[in-house]
Amino acid sequence: MSTVSLWNLALSPNKRICLSPLSWRPSFPSHAMFPRRQNTKTVVVLVRMLDSKPTVLVAEKLGDAGIQLLKTFANVDCSYNLSPEELCTKISLCDALIVRSGTKVTREVFESSMGRLKVVGRAGVGIDNVDLSAATEHGCLVVNAPTANTIAAAEHGIALLTAMARNVSQADASMKAGKWQRNKYVGVSLVGKTLAVMGFGKVGSEVARRAKGLGMNVIAHDPYAPADRARAVGVELVNFEEALLTADFISMHMPLTPATSKMFNDEAFSRVKRGVRIVNVARGGVIDEEALLRALDSGIVAQAALDVFTEEPPPKENKLVRHENVTVTPHLGASTTEAQEVVALEIAEAVVGALKGELAATAVNAPMVPPQVMSELAPFVSLTEKLGRLALQLVAGGSGVKFVKVTYASARGRDDLDTRLLRAMITKGLIEPISSVFVNLVNADFTAKQRGLRLTEERIVLDGSPENPLEFIQVQIANVESKFASAISESGEITVEGRVKDGKPHLTKVGSFDVDVSLEGGLILCRQIDQPGIIGSVGSILGEENVNVNFMSVGRIAPRKQAVMTIGVDEEPSRDALKKIGEIPAVEEFVFLKL
Repeated sequence: MSTVSLWNLALSPNKRICLSPLSWRPSFPSHAMFPRRQNTKTVVVLVRMLDSKPTVLVAEKLGDAGIQLLKTFANVDCSYNLSPEELCTKISLCDALIVRSGTKVTREVFESSMGRLKVVGRAGVGIDNVDLSAATEHGCLVVNAPTANTIAAAEHGIALLTAMARNVSQADASMKAGKWQRNKYVGVSLVGKTLAVMGFGKVGSEVARRAKGLGMNVIAHDPYAPADRARAVGVELVNFEEALLTADFISMHMPLTPATSKMFNDEAFSRVKRGVRIVNVARGGVIDEEALLRALDSGIVAQAALDVFTEEPPPKENKLVRHENVTVTPHLGASTTEAQEVVALEIAEAVVGALKGELAATAVNAPMVPPQVMSELAPFVSLTEKLGRLALQLVAGGSGVKFVKVTYASARGRDDLDTRLLRAMITKGLIEPISSVFVNLVNADFTAKQRGLRLTEERIVLDGSPENPLEFIQVQIANVESKFASAISESGEITVEGRVKDGKPHLTKVGSFDVDVSLEGGLILCRQIDQPGIIGSVGSILGEENVNVNFMSVGRIAPRKQAVMTIGVDEEPSRDALKKIGEIPAVEEFVFLKL
């Protein structure tokens, strides 16, 4: 028998028609006439559900192989170039949505779906155009296709590298203008030159392999990349400073995160080898475009080849696009026939799996957690992620993080505290700041294993009331050097420890030093000789810079000996302010950390 669905028809505050489903199944034939209910404005819509297939809206062009796979499981609506209003109107009739980078999946889209939308598929890697928080709040899984574009992006990076070195696009334009300018477009050789690959993930490592085949010396900067994987390709991992100082060519392959946003700015360009050449097929935002323009005009950067921009498409008057020493393409990194078909299949498989209730390894947002569990664990979720981020920022060198131990101190029994969510959040804090992967309960263990991260857990059973799920959490990273030597505990690991106080995460230990500072904003760690006036000196420097101190604590070995001062700040201090702090005679080392 057919079923019918009833939909309430109402005007939203912005006068858009909103449809909301009413749960109702008739006991009479679907062709019967329905009487209008009294005192309502309800429209009855008859929907045949003979096949009961879900509906997938494909909002941007997808390869035919993916479309055919979707059609074996769902009703597929291919509607391209929808306006935001049209998308919001359609979405309440759809169980899944597939987009590329051009469609913005905003909070309004999830609200307009009224709970029906189960999964959003992003056909590609980046998900900057999807509101992840809104998706999670509305119980919608977001999946992407992180591997299909790898080879295409790497090949395009090499294409831009070689075209830039030999002035291919400029010479082509010159000849088409009727000129013959052989002397003007003399290029540079790649053989024997040093290429710095910034970000040694899937694409970066493939670029490195191809550059080695061109006879280049390849180095890489990636705080997380395992050294053994780099060695297998014949690549040396170096720190950011060394990469800038030694590279003849720089190729960008890092994700756009708060840590990498405008990483290549005036300060970075002031440290590069003069005449360096830059390729970017990653994300436009990793380069400060105004700073790059200044570096090109001054000759610090000889040439640039750009496939991505901060604003896409860039404005017509964009000076970088028009610069004679810049080669540009319109975000073509993934644009090969083969890559488009593989992306289509990968995202279609992920969407179909999600609609079947399967948990995909490519999920990029956290699953819904029962309200009572979330209410209890919420402060500790925030604490564990911030401890992971804090510990990661203390790591120095290019060897990468491999061994992490997490210790939970609790009065609860082993069966009364499930730490999977907390482990996932620590993994999130360790990986997300330096990766394009979005870590959650679904993919945390898979992501850690994929990156060679071994995370072990240990319990300390305390006496006391089990009302509080945890007393403290400790994170230790082994076999690494530290930017802040005092963060190394007596056992030789970078050690940070925290607990929840008044519902907020606090840092309570760094290395062997007891501290107490709220984990919000930014954090300055100072090791100094314990003597009068240090707190005032640091406070005065921050005050002059209009940096507000929100919390401060001092942990010391003994009076007048060494001490570690932790200062929470609301704003990031300037480079000059940090330099002044380091020049205080009693300060032996310090570091600024973003939380």
